Amino acid sequence: MADPSSYRPAPGTIPVSPGVYRFRDATGRVVYVGKAKSLRSRLSSYFQDVGALHPRTRQMVTTAASVEWTVVGTEVEALQLEYSWIKQYDPRFNVKYRDDKSYPSLAVTVGEEFPRLQVMRGPKKKGVRYFGPYAHAWAIRETLDLLLRVFPARTCSKGVFVRAGQVGRPCLLGYIDKCSAPCVGTVTAEEHRAIVDDFCDFMAGQSGRFLKRLERDMAQAAQDQEYERAARIRDDIGALTRAMEKQTVVLTDATDADVIGVAEDQLEAAIQIFHVRGGRVRGQRGYVVDKVEDLSTGELVGQFLAQAYGDDPDAEDELRIDRRMEPGAAFRLQDGGDDVPREVLVPALPPDADALSRWLCDLRGTRVDLRVPQRGDKKALMETVERNAKQAFALHKTKRASDLTARSTALAEIQEALGLAEAPLRIECFDISNLQGTSVVASMVVFEDGLARKSEYRRFGVRGVDGQDDTASMREVVRRRFSRYLDERSETGQTDGEGDDRPGIDPETGRPRRFAYPPQLVVVDGGQPQVAAAQAALDELGIDDVALCGLAKRLEEVWLPGDPDPVILPRTSEGLYLLQRVRDEAHRFAIAYHRHKRSKSMVESALDEVPGLGDTRRKALLRHFGSLKRLRAATVEDVLEVPGVGPRTAESVVRALAGDEPAVPAFDPATGEVVG
Repeated sequence: MADPSSYRPAPGTIPVSPGVYRFRDATGRVVYVGKAKSLRSRLSSYFQDVGALHPRTRQMVTTAASVEWTVVGTEVEALQLEYSWIKQYDPRFNVKYRDDKSYPSLAVTVGEEFPRLQVMRGPKKKGVRYFGPYAHAWAIRETLDLLLRVFPARTCSKGVFVRAGQVGRPCLLGYIDKCSAPCVGTVTAEEHRAIVDDFCDFMAGQSGRFLKRLERDMAQAAQDQEYERAARIRDDIGALTRAMEKQTVVLTDATDADVIGVAEDQLEAAIQIFHVRGGRVRGQRGYVVDKVEDLSTGELVGQFLAQAYGDDPDAEDELRIDRRMEPGAAFRLQDGGDDVPREVLVPALPPDADALSRWLCDLRGTRVDLRVPQRGDKKALMETVERNAKQAFALHKTKRASDLTARSTALAEIQEALGLAEAPLRIECFDISNLQGTSVVASMVVFEDGLARKSEYRRFGVRGVDGQDDTASMREVVRRRFSRYLDERSETGQTDGEGDDRPGIDPETGRPRRFAYPPQLVVVDGGQPQVAAAQAALDELGIDDVALCGLAKRLEEVWLPGDPDPVILPRTSEGLYLLQRVRDEAHRFAIAYHRHKRSKSMVESALDEVPGLGDTRRKALLRHFGSLKRLRAATVEDVLEVPGVGPRTAESVVRALAGDEPAVPAFDPATGEVVG
C-alpha cells in the first residue's frame, strides 16, 4: 500500500480551474477518475489525514501511486471528459451502477428488412428500437399478444422465418391473423414496415390517433352493412384498450419525465428510475451503487445522470478510443437525445445542476427541466419511486449483506494461508482442456477484488506440445502469458512509471495492454505437477514477485511450489470458496473454447479432402449452411446456391459428406447442370 504523501503534488502546482483528475496505481493503471470545479480544492481533500477519509476513499488513495489532471474551460466540458474517461479506463474505484436485475424490454429490429417484435434483455444493440424496460417479461408478452391483433407484425426468429419461406407455408400466427406473413409474400416489405411503424407510434404514446381511426373505420363498416368487419374492428379497439389499461396512468397532462428516487447509507445506495411517457409509466429500472466517496444525495444523483444519459450503446466503441484531448478543448459525447425526456425529477439537485441541465439540453436538442418536485401529482409520484428504492435497498441488503465482507474475508484468508505480503486483489487462473490429446486449448480468467472481470479473460491455442502432457501445456501457457507481460512492459522502455508512457499502458488508448497488468496470485487447475510446471515457466522468465498455487479437484487441496504437503483450508472457508469459483470459471471458459475449436476442426477435416475446395469456398459453405449437420443434409442443388461453388465441386462435397469416395460427376457443359 502506498503512502499518499509520497505522491502528493507540490504546494501551488495544482490549478484552481475546473478540470478532471486521474489516480493511477504503481503499474500506471487508472484506478479512479473524478471532476472538480476547483482542482486544487478537490485534490487537496484526498491528502488529509488518511484515518479521516471515507473507507473506500482511503483504500483508493493508498492503492494509487500518482495523480494527474487535465484543465478544461467549463463545468460542462469537465462533466463530459469525466464520463468519457470513465468509459475509456473503466476505473475499479469509480461508482459502479449495477443493475439490480435484468429488466426486459420490448424490442423492434428496425434495422432489418422485415423488422421483428421481441422481448429482449441485456445491453442495447444498434439498429434496434426499445420500449421499456418493464418489470416482468410476461407483462410484455400479454400486451404484445393483444397488440398483434391490430399490428400483425413478424415475431418469429430468423430460422423460422427462412424455413417458412422455403416451404411456402406460414406459421400458426399467420393462419390466425396475428402475423401478416411477410415470409410467404402475403405483404411486401414496405407494407410490413408500415405496420411496424404504426406499432412503434402506438407504443410511443400516440394511442389516441389509432383509436379514433379504428372507430371511424368501424362506423363506416357498419354504415356499409359490413357487420363482420365492423365486429373485428370492435374487437381490435377492445384489444388496444386493454393493452393501454395495463400501463398505469399516473399523470394527467401527458408528461414526459424520468423520476429518480434514492435510498442510501454510508457505503451503498439503491437508485430507482421510472420512465413516464405520455403520462404513463412505460418502464422502471433499478441500480445498486457502491459509494467510493462520501457523496451527498445530490452528488450521487449528478454522477448517475451523467452515466445514465451518456451511455449510448452505439457510441461505446468510440468512447474507448483515446481522443488525445488537450486542456481547454471542447468535449462532446454521442447524441443520446432520444432517451432524454422533457423533465428529469430528482430528490435533490446536484451541485453542478446548471452544467448538467445544459448538457442534457444539448443531448436532447430542446429544453430539459432538471428539478425537485414540490407538490401535486409529481411529488406523489416521487414518493412512490422513493418507496420502491427503499424496498429495493432493503432487499439488496438482505440478499448481499455479507457480500463485501465475504470477499474481504476470502482475500484475507488466502493471504494468510499462502503467506502473501498483501491481499491478492488480482487473481489469474489457468486451465487446460483437450480430448485425448487433440484440440488442446487453455484459458486464463481474471478476478479482481473477488469479482470476475470478464473483459480481461484470455484463451490460448496450445501447439507443439504433446496433448496428453498437461504439465507441458501448463508451462507453455504460463510462459506465453508472462512473456507477453514482459514484452509489453519493455515496449515503452521504462520501468519506473514516470511520464505519460506508463509501463503496460497503451499510449494510443491509455488503457492497459492485453497482458501488461500483473496478478498478485496465479492459480492453476491441478496439483503439485501443474504447480511445478507453472513455477518453472516463471523461473525461466525471472519473475519472482508473483505468488503461485494450485487447486487440486479431488480433495480441494491447495499446493504451493516446492512444498511436499498441501495447504488444507477448512471446507467452510471463504478463501477456499473463492479459489473454487476462480478454478471453476477457468474450467468453464476452457471447455467452451475447446468445444468451439473441436466442432470447427471436425467441419474442416470433413471438407479437407474435397478436390477443388479451398479455404475461401470452405468458409462460404459454412457461412451459408451454418453447421456441418445442415451441410450433410444438403443436396447438390442446395450446395450450388453457394456463391463460387460449381457443379463439380458441389457433387464432390455431397459425396464426401455422405461417406462416398469423391467422384467426378457428369454435367452438361452448355448449361453447367448436373446430369443424373
